[in-house]
Amino acid sequence: MTATTLTQDTTSQTTPMAPAIIRPSVRQHSITVEICTPAIGAELSNISLADAAQDPDAIAEIRALWLKHKVLFFRDQNITPMEQQNFAAQFAELEAHPLAPSHPEADKLLMLYRNLDPSKPNFVEKTSRENAWHVDVTYKKAPPRGAVLRCEMGPETGGDTMWSNMVMAYEKLPDTIKQRIDGLYAKHSAEHIFLAQMPIEERHAMAAKNPGAEHPVVLIHPETGEKVLFVNSAFTTHFANFFNFEDIRYGQDFMPESHHLMNYLTSQAAIPEYQVRLKWRTNTVAMWDNLQVQHYAVADYGNAPRKMLRATLAGTPLV
Repeated sequence: MTATTLTQDTTSQTTPMAPAIIRPSVRQHSITVEICTPAIGAELSNISLADAAQDPDAIAEIRALWLKHKVLFFRDQNITPMEQQNFAAQFAELEAHPLAPSHPEADKLLMLYRNLDPSKPNFVEKTSRENAWHVDVTYKKAPPRGAVLRCEMGPETGGDTMWSNMVMAYEKLPDTIKQRIDGLYAKHSAEHIFLAQMPIEERHAMAAKNPGAEHPVVLIHPETGEKVLFVNSAFTTHFANFFNFEDIRYGQDFMPESHHLMNYLTSQAAIPEYQVRLKWRTNTVAMWDNLQVQHYAVADYGNAPRKMLRATLAGTPLV
């Protein structure tokens, strides 16, 4: 139906108004939010990520939900690699992985491909798995701010991913532990993970290019101001400034306390009450805050193929 309005001339005729121009990205209804667990995670529906990339209001709404729930899930996002990259770029600058290949059609997307046919295009042979609780690339001075991961193809069963709320992990620590870790820093390194299989000369050269970093054990989140337990079993190697000279009787008294405390802290991610678990389907997208959560890719799918594309949101140096 065409809208009409009365003109102000002497004829008192009705003149048709031009139809309103509506951008395809404008949503007709609000985003639907379904909470996954009391601790972490929300599934968002009634939104297209390709359209959202063109709609600042949608991006602002998603960002607020991302900070609140820490990981967001979107189903049925039949988008191209470049559309995924464009959506992720609305939240921060994107960065390629320092030690892994990018997608040929979208240079900031990391290909996490497993068990593909070597005779087919884009075959990537990678034997390592991400089935350990970790935070991505904490061995950099500026770890990634977050990630947007899309399932291109998954196994018929298995291959889930879990996330754990490290804000809650800190909140639930005993007060005595909070007091002990206040002011502590920890070293993070990739050498023992990604470089261990290299010949010694290559390993030393790569380690010089990726020297590791030191971060606070209790991180103050740059946007929410929340305290986050920021150590993980994959990349955190040791405390940088742990000492307790008062209780030392002999040399062997010094290190065990430090090791036991680190093992206790890194084990917190494995507590089920802090977690959410996602069953992937083709074109499911997960978006998480890399500073607030840890994640674990369950490697229970044997030799079934699995194709995932990840956009990494660049971060800033942590203090």
